[in-house]
Amino acid sequence: MELPGVEVMRGHVRPEWIDVNQHMNVAYYLLAFDQAVDALWERFGLTEDYIRTHSSSTVAAESHVTWKREIFEGDPYIVTSQVLAWDDKRIHQFQRLYHAEEGFLSATCEWMNLHFDPGVRRVAPWPDKIRARIAEFADNQDCVSWPQEAGRRMHVRNPTFSLRYSAS
Repeated sequence: MELPGVEVMRGHVRPEWIDVNQHMNVAYYLLAFDQAVDALWERFGLTEDYIRTHSSSTVAAESHVTWKREIFEGDPYIVTSQVLAWDDKRIHQFQRLYHAEEGFLSATCEWMNLHFDPGVRRVAPWPDKIRARIAEFADNQDCVSWPQEAGRRMHVRNPTFSLRYSAS
């Protein structure tokens, strides 16, 4: 099965992740996506050991989840990642969660993560070694097109009521 992005993690929906609607609860999608972020960080060399010894970590600044199709207890899933953009201190990434056997897209998650120095509690530049691994990953991604779900905003198309948005 050919999936957009780079596979970073596989798992199964756990019984405790099921809600009253008998499908995976929204909170556990975010948990699965967060665990996949950790798996991607491992590829970049941002391991727990590295974080402890180099005063270097990341924090999430923003995320946006979309749900496409429900999955259920015991279902196997795959999470893929795609780097959309990055700079000296930030990485904008996109993840997709697929049913591992049936191949359908269940959910997506878009993230803005910041490189962080826990010692001074500030955003900091990526170390050269990590920067090189991010660049290598980004340059060798299978999927190079922009995901249709990325960068979207929430809105009601024909609202009965709407508080008007103002960018000022």
